[in-house]
This record gives sequence, C-alpha cells and structure tokens, in this order.
Amino acid sequence: MASGVNRAIVEAQQGGIVTSATLMATGAAFEEAVTLARQNPRLKIGCHVSLVQGALVLPASTVSTLARSTGSGSVSRYRGLGDFARAAYLGRLKSEEIASEARGQFQKLQAAGIEVSHFDSHKHVHLLPAVLRPLLEAARACGIRALRCPFEPPGRVAVLEIATRRRLWKRIPAVILLRRLEPAFRRLVAQYGLATPDGSIGISATGCLDESLLEAMLQRLPEGTWELVCHPAYLDDQLRSLSTLRTGETECRILTSSRIRRCLEYCGIELIDFSHLAGEAQPISRA
Repeated sequence: MASGVNRAIVEAQQGGIVTSATLMATGAAFEEAVTLARQNPRLKIGCHVSLVQGALVLPASTVSTLARSTGSGSVSRYRGLGDFARAAYLGRLKSEEIASEARGQFQKLQAAGIEVSHFDSHKHVHLLPAVLRPLLEAARACGIRALRCPFEPPGRVAVLEIATRRRLWKRIPAVILLRRLEPAFRRLVAQYGLATPDGSIGISATGCLDESLLEAMLQRLPEGTWELVCHPAYLDDQLRSLSTLRTGETECRILTSSRIRRCLEYCGIELIDFSHLAGEAQPISRA
C-alpha cells in the first residue's frame, strides 16, 4: 500500500512476532514491497485481493461489473464492504469477472517472483459466498493453497475492554452478524481443498489495538490455529486518515514488544506461517 506499511511489516517480522503478510498487487508501493519480500524470505507473502476501494489489474472493459475506467486505468466501482455486498446479493457481479481479476492479481505477484502462500481480501469481501467461490477457483488454478478465515471466536475480548472503547464495541454487532456466513464459508473452502486457520483475532479491534487489549485476547485464545489480523504502519498524512491504520505505529511497537513475546510463551502459543498451515514448511522456532 505504502512505504510506511512496508517498512513496519518488515520490522515486525525481523524483530517481532509477524510471520506472514499480504501484498496488494495494485498498491502504490508494490515494487518496493517485492524487493523487501525477496530480502526477507522468512516472511511468507500472500495476496491481498483488492476488489473494493482501489485500482484493479484488468481493464474495466473486461470486468465491467467490478470496475470503471479512469484516466489512469481501471478502479473498483465499490466504496466498501456494504456497497460490494449489496451488489453481490443482488446478483450484479459476474463470478467469471471476479475469478479473472483475482487470477490477474495472483499472477502479478507470481510474475514478480513471489511464492504466494495464501490470500485474503480487502475489507474481507471473500466472506461473501458469491465472491468466495470464484476466488477459490482462481487460487486453486494459480497453485495457492491457503486463505484467511475472517471469523473471530466469541468472547475473545473482555467485557471491560469493550466498555471502555467506543470504537471497539460499535464493531461487535457487525462481527456477530457476519458470523452467520461462517458455515457456508467452511463448506466452500473444504470443497475446494484449501487450508485455512480455525479463525482470526484482532478484526473487531482494528483501529483500536493496544498492548493490553492484545494481551487479553491472547490469554483467552482457544485451542487451534488462529491468525492475528493487524495493521502495523509508519503513518504519513495520507495513511493517518485511514481508520484501519490509525493505530499502525502503536501496533508496530506491540508486535515487537518483549511483553507480548512473554505472553506468547506463557500461554504456550507457537508461531507458524501460512506455508506451514498448508503443509509446506516446518514451524518457526521462537527466538
């Protein structure tokens, strides 16, 4: 997305607990991100499929239900998850166009020399069944074997933490509502034979994450394999306006903090990456 994001992710991997990240094929700092990925092979790279709020790789004429044309290329027609979900449920999106655009984004990373370990999506649009199926088709065609499971386990955040963070408790109803999509998600993923964690933590805390909140979530983590969704970033004026990155610099400090590493050790949490999830690598040993 930006140099400040790239730099923070690398620092959080080299000196912290980050093991995997996703790269936007249409991001402004794509070339820099590719260079950094080559220099840091222990950081596993997935594709952050972008179908909303940004540029697309294919011409708008070939993905007309997804894109509109501008002077600089094709960009998404949709402002966010709500807008995109409405179009999906009304049957306005062509599955073959979703699959083609996803393949284009996957293949752009692969052509740059990135071994794509997994995928997720901007605004988690892949939780929608009408979108997930063509994305799984594209991933399987490109040899990608894993993806994010964007569903949080219930009760992972203490009641007191929710009550003292207005931004946090406003997100909880949406997280609960979206959980209704989980059974269909798991059926489709199993049908296509891809691997996925048991779920994710941190989504409801996006833009609110701090050290005490992360520690509370880790201490309540159930058995299984879980992805921590986080957004480390060094902010400039443009990035500071994005709600998902408002705590980016705080998150970078958290992800490299000795307190969080001690919490992982105390709770017996082992760090792995997405290539290990798909059965391609061994667990990452703790430093």
